[in-house]
Amino acid sequence: MSSIKALIFDVDGTLADTERDGHRPAFNRSFADAGLDWEWTPALYGELLAVTGGKERIAHYIQRHRPDFKPAEGALEDFIAGLHRNKTRHYLELLGQGEIPLRPGVERLLREARDTGMTLAIATTTTPENVTGLLRSTLGDESVGWFGVIAAGDVVPAKKPAPDIFTHALSQLGLAADDCLAIEDSENGLLAARGAGLRTLVTVNDYTRDHDFDGACAVLDHLGDAHNPCRVLHGGCAGLAPMVTLPALRGCLDR
Repeated sequence: MSSIKALIFDVDGTLADTERDGHRPAFNRSFADAGLDWEWTPALYGELLAVTGGKERIAHYIQRHRPDFKPAEGALEDFIAGLHRNKTRHYLELLGQGEIPLRPGVERLLREARDTGMTLAIATTTTPENVTGLLRSTLGDESVGWFGVIAAGDVVPAKKPAPDIFTHALSQLGLAADDCLAIEDSENGLLAARGAGLRTLVTVNDYTRDHDFDGACAVLDHLGDAHNPCRVLHGGCAGLAPMVTLPALRGCLDR
């Protein structure tokens, strides 16, 4: 994999199952704080994940499921922003309590890449606070410095599936798309990465396993560990099992 100089990771659903274990309950706690009887069940949240970005997700929910809702005071946009800020606070509390572990193989692959001098980056639509909170709670404070670029939140106006966040990350890294591999978990993430010209490895989760991943290098259930082997679900890169390593990626991408 000599042509790959950087791995660019998505966060939610890729580094950790943050959607199921973190964001969804944090949204519900924020709604309760505001005196709302809204509850995003796992099934409903799976539907809402088609919309990228937390504030955008709330706005979509109101438009589709609560069309008559009006905030008691102020503009709807400001109300949504306030809900989202409070949701972030709850999410960070869950992180601080150790409630959101990394997915199998993530820490192993990150450390392997660091040991070989490969650049690491993040490209996500979640807020910078959510990213650094997850890293610190799972890998320690120093882990934030492992990443050459953390492209997150509203740093670009268009969220995934637009390619903007990946294009921004590539610009900050000073690398061409051919020099990098994106690791994603969703159809929107794959579309964004491929739109930026990136080869993309997908690790699915319960919310995304039925998405369309046409164009991915390979689709796996997770990155795998010695005691928790991964499975290749789609693609011709059988050598990525039982766990994704840099040599295995080299063999896959150089085919």
